[in-house]
Amino acid sequence: MTPESVMEIGQEAITTILLVAGPMLGLSLVVGLCVSAFQAMTQINEMTLTFLPKIATMFVVLLFMFPWMLQILVGFMTNTWLSIPEFAR
Repeated sequence: MTPESVMEIGQEAITTILLVAGPMLGLSLVVGLCVSAFQAMTQINEMTLTFLPKIATMFVVLLFMFPWMLQILVGFMTNTWLSIPEFAR
């Protein structure tokens, strides 16, 4: 196993992580900004008001995007497992 192959696997892993986590984190960020703007306008300082909408958003995104996320993860793992004989040389 060469250093180049290790870097390639690491790069693919980071890309996969960003693809899978990106939609949930991005929408959670947008919801958090909207709730923060609402709190600033109304001067409501309730901690659960920011926490609950973000958690609900994460669950909804996970519900709708799970098949796509699973396909990305299975593709990465299949590619990694199939390339083991090539790296064992």
